[in-house]
Amino acid sequence: MSDAVKINVYHLDFSYQGHRILKNVTTQFEENTLTAIVGPSGVGKSTFLTTINRLWETVPLADMKGNVEIKFNGCFHDVYDQSFSLPRLRRSVGMVFQTPNPLPMSIYKNVAFPLKLTGEKDKKLVARNVEKALKRAYLWQEVKDRLTDDANLLSGGQQQRLCIARALVLEPEILLLDEPTSSLDSRAAMVIEELLLTLRPNCTLIVVSHYLDQVSRIADRVIELSDGRFLERPLGNPSQLRVSGLHRT
Repeated sequence: MSDAVKINVYHLDFSYQGHRILKNVTTQFEENTLTAIVGPSGVGKSTFLTTINRLWETVPLADMKGNVEIKFNGCFHDVYDQSFSLPRLRRSVGMVFQTPNPLPMSIYKNVAFPLKLTGEKDKKLVARNVEKALKRAYLWQEVKDRLTDDANLLSGGQQQRLCIARALVLEPEILLLDEPTSSLDSRAAMVIEELLLTLRPNCTLIVVSHYLDQVSRIADRVIELSDGRFLERPLGNPSQLRVSGLHRT
């Protein structure tokens, strides 16, 4: 096993309402890389992301078998083991969804909210971490003078960067992104792409994408999900990448 591996997935099966969506998936993800997961709509790409951070467990009539191991502090941990802390998993594995979902509160409180959930009461520490996260998300200069404004007043691209900042405020080791640019215009999408590339040296990223050009620009590795199984796809320019479910931006 490579020392660079961050996530091991073994014999993963996932079913919803008795329908088998993921079939004996076994794969690895290396540290500080950006992996794109591609394929047609409805094949289970988003579902796979939720198996990494156990978000699927709130879905009725869903069932999973197999193992997911993540390396923390140099040692692999089975995140489904009963002894493994779910709050620790959620702190270490952040997630950003397809549609921006700012909370009904101020810009500042949105980013500070995960710290509040951890019980952090040091206001100066919270303020420093909020500023750091907004800077990492390329948003600080645009909002530093209106942190008390309603987050829902931000543009779509700003809202998505706010959601990324909210995920980054706990400094996760892994960031899962489910089509993070699909609801944005091309200019806002390019900002998100540049942002993701700046995060890669300190974070392992797994991104679901439908955009052929985007995958070619940002991915270190491309996996196609087809008929419940993963297929490795070669990297290259857009004309060389032939994957069902991908289209040009």
